[in-house]
Amino acid sequence: MNRSRLRSAVGLLLVAGVALSAAACGSDDGGEAPASDPNAKVTLVINGLPPDTEAVNRKHFLDNVAEFEKLNPNIDVDAKEGKMDPQTFQSKLAGGQLEDVFYVYFTDPASLIAKRQVADISKYLDEFAPTKEIRPDLMKIFSDDGGKVYGLPAKNYSLGLLYNRELFTQAKLDPNNPPKTWEEVRTAAKAIAGLGKDYVGYGDYSKNNTGGWHFTAETYSLGGDIAVNEGGTWKAAFNNDKGKQVLQQLKDMRWTDNSMGARQLLEWADLLQLMGSGKLGMYIAAPDNIETIVNQFKGDFNKYGLGPIPNGTATLAGGEGYMFNAKATPEKIRAGLKWLTYWWNNPDRIEAEYQWAATQKTPVGLPEPALWTGDAKAKQQAAIDKLKNLPVENYKPFADATANIPLKVEPPNAQQIYAVLDVPMQKVLTDKNADIDKLLADAETQVNSILASVK
Repeated sequence: MNRSRLRSAVGLLLVAGVALSAAACGSDDGGEAPASDPNAKVTLVINGLPPDTEAVNRKHFLDNVAEFEKLNPNIDVDAKEGKMDPQTFQSKLAGGQLEDVFYVYFTDPASLIAKRQVADISKYLDEFAPTKEIRPDLMKIFSDDGGKVYGLPAKNYSLGLLYNRELFTQAKLDPNNPPKTWEEVRTAAKAIAGLGKDYVGYGDYSKNNTGGWHFTAETYSLGGDIAVNEGGTWKAAFNNDKGKQVLQQLKDMRWTDNSMGARQLLEWADLLQLMGSGKLGMYIAAPDNIETIVNQFKGDFNKYGLGPIPNGTATLAGGEGYMFNAKATPEKIRAGLKWLTYWWNNPDRIEAEYQWAATQKTPVGLPEPALWTGDAKAKQQAAIDKLKNLPVENYKPFADATANIPLKVEPPNAQQIYAVLDVPMQKVLTDKNADIDKLLADAETQVNSILASVK
C-alpha cells in the first residue's frame, strides 16, 4: 500500500447522496439483456486517463484507446482524467456529469449498489466470455446479495507477510518457509532481533491512520471484524477476544520480547525505509511494497520474500475496478464492456501488458494483481514465466496460499475508524502498562459514533 492508496481508500461510504429511482438503475427482474444496434454510433465517456505528469502511462492509455477504436469503428472513447473522488462524486451524479464507465475502489461498490446509483450489467455478461474467468471472490465485491453484477475489477491487492530472506538465513530460519501463524511470527521476530543491536524482528504502524489499517488487517487474519451490519445498523465489532489478541501480541513482542525496536509511532514510509536498510525482519504489506523499497529506499529484489498473512482466516484486500452509470443505455453498457474486456479484463492481452511493463523496466512477476481463474490464470502464469524480471520463487509461499484465504474489504468510513484505532496501537507500543481492555472500550465508543452516520 502506498500513500495515495491509503488516502484514496476513503471510498464512497458517505451519507450524503442522491438516491436514484429503481427505474433509473437499469435493473429489472429477469429476461435477456435489452437489444441494441451493434453498428450504432456510440460515444463512450470513461475516466482513469493518467494526467500529463504521468506522460508514459498517459501515452500507453491513449494508445490502447486508439487501438480499441480501430477495432470498433462505431465506438468513440472520450477519456477523462481523474479517478474516484468522494468529494465530487455526488455532485457529478446529480449534475449529469458522471462518466458512462467510471473508476472505483473496492470500498465503493457496496454503497453505490445499495443507493441504486449504478447500472446492473448482469444480463450482458454472457456476451463477454472473459468475465467468466474472473475470480468469483473479486466479482462478489461488485455484486449485490442477490448475485446481480454492477461492475468489473481491474486490479487487486491483498496483504501478506513481507520479510527479509537474508535475515531469516542469518537467524537460522528457513527463508522458503515463512511464519504461518502469529505465534510463529513472534518466535521468528525474537530470533531476528537477537542478531544484534538495531535489528528489528517485526515492525508495525501506529500513526496517520496506518495503525488502524494494520489493526484491521491483523484482526481480519484472526477471523475478527472491525464493523458488522446488524439489521441495517453498523456496529463496532473489535472489542472482543480477537481485538485483544492483536494488541496483546504486539504488547508482548514490544515489551517482553523486545523484538520490535524502541522506535515507534511509525507511519507508511518508515517500515519500507527500515526494510530497505536491511535491519527489519518482517511486516505486513502488499506485494507492491517490494518495488517501492527497491526504487525509493535502495533495496534489493533478491532479498525479499512474501508469505501469506499469518493465521490466514481472512486478509484485508483492496483494489480498483469500473462501474456503469445508472443511466447508461444498452448501447453504452455493451460498449463499456467491450472496452473493459479489450484491456483490463482481457486475458489475451496479459502478455502484451507484461511486455510493455518490461520495456519500461517495471517489475514483472509480483504475485498481484491476480484477477484470473482457469485458462486465463494459466495464460498469466505463462506470460510471467516468459517475461519475469524478478525472483518469483521468493513469492511462492504467498502465491500458493492466498487463493485459499478469503478477502475482506475495509469497513465503512474506514479512514475515520483507522484514526481512532491508531490510538490503541500507539499505546501498546509506547506504554508497557497500557490497559488493553480500556483502549478497546474507548475505541468502540468512538467507532460506534462514526458508524451511526452510515446508512
